[in-house]
Amino acid sequence: MKLMFLGADHEVTGSCHYIEACGKSILLDCGMEQGRDTYENQEIPVAASAIDYVFLSHAHIDHSGLLPLLYKNGFQGKIYATDATCDLCRIMLLDSAHIQEFEAQWRNRKAKRAGTPPFEPLYTTIEASAVMECFVPCDYQEIIDVTDGIRLRFTDVGHLLGSSSIEIWLTENKITKKLVFSGDIGNRNQPIIHDPRYTDEADYVIMESTYGDRCHSAAPDYVQALATEIQDTLDRGGNLIIPSFAVGRTQEMLYFIREIKERGLVHGHNGFPVYVDSPLAIEATKVFMRNRMDCFDTEALTLVRQGINPLEFPGLQLAITPEDSTAINFDRTPKVILSASGMCEAGRIRHHLKHNLWRPECTILFVGYQAIGTLGRNIVEGASEVRLFGETIEVNAQIHQLAGVSGHADKKGLLQWICSFTPKPQKVFVVHGEDLVCEAFRQCLTEEYGFDAVAPYSGACYDLISGAMISAGVRIPVAPKLYPHARAATEGGKRAMYLSSQLDEAGKRLLRIIQQNKGGANRDMEKMLKQINALCDKLES
Repeated sequence: MKLMFLGADHEVTGSCHYIEACGKSILLDCGMEQGRDTYENQEIPVAASAIDYVFLSHAHIDHSGLLPLLYKNGFQGKIYATDATCDLCRIMLLDSAHIQEFEAQWRNRKAKRAGTPPFEPLYTTIEASAVMECFVPCDYQEIIDVTDGIRLRFTDVGHLLGSSSIEIWLTENKITKKLVFSGDIGNRNQPIIHDPRYTDEADYVIMESTYGDRCHSAAPDYVQALATEIQDTLDRGGNLIIPSFAVGRTQEMLYFIREIKERGLVHGHNGFPVYVDSPLAIEATKVFMRNRMDCFDTEALTLVRQGINPLEFPGLQLAITPEDSTAINFDRTPKVILSASGMCEAGRIRHHLKHNLWRPECTILFVGYQAIGTLGRNIVEGASEVRLFGETIEVNAQIHQLAGVSGHADKKGLLQWICSFTPKPQKVFVVHGEDLVCEAFRQCLTEEYGFDAVAPYSGACYDLISGAMISAGVRIPVAPKLYPHARAATEGGKRAMYLSSQLDEAGKRLLRIIQQNKGGANRDMEKMLKQINALCDKLES
């Protein structure tokens, strides 16, 4: 029995882990990397055609997005996932393929003019549709006999509709080991879906650490906070633009806005229009409603039983075609626009940013995590201008974040999940966190809670019988990857390089803030000057 780490190791995206047991090759997730790529992921150690099974935690692209590529490369096995995850993957993978094809067409137009070789998409819509035939829908809490020596069970982990932690029992030579993969652990008290449910027994645990170094602020009154943003923006005559993940976050915003309208919390703008400008979000909302009886929490299900659709309300308009989307920005009526992608890296949201970022009466409201290196992160961190469609766009709009809206558990929630295991697992593998966060959470588990915890790098391989790390060159001859172009061989050296790059980024950020404040009130510039000089004096002392 072997466990090998391939992706989302000391990084947040690209989740993928490899199990070799009972003569079978298994992947836990097969995700796409998004945003900045800190480490180069290790390749899957066998051919795609040799993979027998994929156990999929949930439908987010950073966990499922390379499944069509796996199929394209020869995979013909089975993909086990919950019913709702299968439904969401059907639309999300197709949407991802459309993006791949669109990007390829755009690049190839440029390549043709430049006389360079053509660009091939990662995969096509044909492959995204074909891989769905490999999916095996599963119910929560059902123990599934996959094959001799391998069983699994999905438990609702409250991150996304259909999301799950996965319990896997592996039996070889009369020895059974139980591995639990957390997937992404959900935040408590989210709207629509259940809170995370816990597992109490495992030999090994692979767990995420996205927010392993911080606690979310006290949960605000989301409905009132969103109502305030809407009121203030519409009063200024502007548009409220919400870059929103099409699956999960968009539905939460619709849930809140329905209540805002029902309670009359926005005054003077009766019937204000709300646009959902994302075909994927529109289809995902239908999937939510199809899975309402199995996945909705008590509050949402109560509305359903009263004959109320919790995701619909007067004034809701759906922009499906490109023409529908274009028309939104020619209508000067102040409005709310929900559009994907949530990190502003692709999709129709970029058009809405182009038309609204430069307008001081508008608001861009971020309601989800913004990965390092994404356009959304740059805007949140104070960029004074951005490049969109070959144009430089000034950032004059109000830039706000809806605090506390996160689909991920914070440090407290992660600890609550791992501490539910009694007795403690033989080993805890900490993954799916930015480099220093991953290490900080591992240290917390080890020093404060007494777990045997490690934070493996991509390429690390472990024997699940003994729990020992298998050195490079033994049966699977791979070693953990370093930073691209880096020569530092130690973990300390890697972290030093990471910190060095982050200091460079912090310096650029400070310069942006200085430029933004030049020309302001004298007392404000004087205050900033004193703060910067005080910091310099402290660091130089």
